[in-house]
Amino acid sequence: MYLHKRCAVIGYGSWATTLVAQLTANGKNVNWLITNKEVENGILQDGHNPKYEVDLKLNRSRISIYSDINKAIDGCNVIILACPSAYLHTYLQPLTESIKDYTVISAIKGIVPQDLTTVLEFLQAIYNVPYKSLGLISGPTHAEEVSRGRLSFLTAASDSDSTIRIIENLFSSDSLILNRSHDIFGIEYAAVLKNIYAIAVGLALGTGYGENFISVLVSGCAGEMARFLETRFPYKRDIFSAAYMGDLIVTCYSDYSRNRRLGLLIGRGNTVKSAMNEMTMIAEGYYSAECIHKVNQAHGISMPIVETVYNVLYRGENPRKAIASLAKQLG
Repeated sequence: MYLHKRCAVIGYGSWATTLVAQLTANGKNVNWLITNKEVENGILQDGHNPKYEVDLKLNRSRISIYSDINKAIDGCNVIILACPSAYLHTYLQPLTESIKDYTVISAIKGIVPQDLTTVLEFLQAIYNVPYKSLGLISGPTHAEEVSRGRLSFLTAASDSDSTIRIIENLFSSDSLILNRSHDIFGIEYAAVLKNIYAIAVGLALGTGYGENFISVLVSGCAGEMARFLETRFPYKRDIFSAAYMGDLIVTCYSDYSRNRRLGLLIGRGNTVKSAMNEMTMIAEGYYSAECIHKVNQAHGISMPIVETVYNVLYRGENPRKAIASLAKQLG
């Protein structure tokens, strides 16, 4: 059995807060990096995050809060990243020591926009963390349901079975079931793509399309995802399993989906800027759309849905016209 000292959690949003609650419920001690004084004070004084998952009671006896990442990771041998991918540079930049000897687990579903890489690719290339020490958790798991103990399924992925066992030891519970996979690139990119596709669904709903078309659109998203993954990262994967199709479906259909909401706001007439300002949390698909567009320029894979979202978000294309044009391609 793998024995770890403490876990360091980086990030303090809904998913990070839910994961900290899960870790402490499993008897783990957590060093929590929080750079927001309101959040820190709320947790220390009331045992609740006052901004995210506000009803979730936190076990303060197992939590130590730090504002300095170097102090947060000191004495730990597992680092869990649960911040928005766009801010990963900002969180990690103050590091003064190497993290290559840590087990680093990504709970982030997004691309690092400055580098056009997934989180694991970024950690390996920039911080020299070997892939055997890198892992990720992904799948159809809205924080709002996991935090309430509703049955959910995560996938623990890594090149290394020992790293997968570490993830299982940290997070498994009666209500959070973990599956195993070695398809780290496929699962990371599936998590990136499904956020873009949820924006597409939101755009369609916002411009007046109904469930009949949405079902066709989501089917097209699944096919486009499979085509991209098979071309870029050939692997004997089951695209219909939870880490791929399950995550896609829940993100496209759930009212909890912030990416779907972003698309919905834009489809109803908000500008991209005003829609982003109205969001209370980061919609990872906004950054992912530009990144996948740029990454795919070198490969030329047919991705009309990604391109539609990119054109609306970054080229100012009218959402109604963009979805109407896409509908003709899907027909």
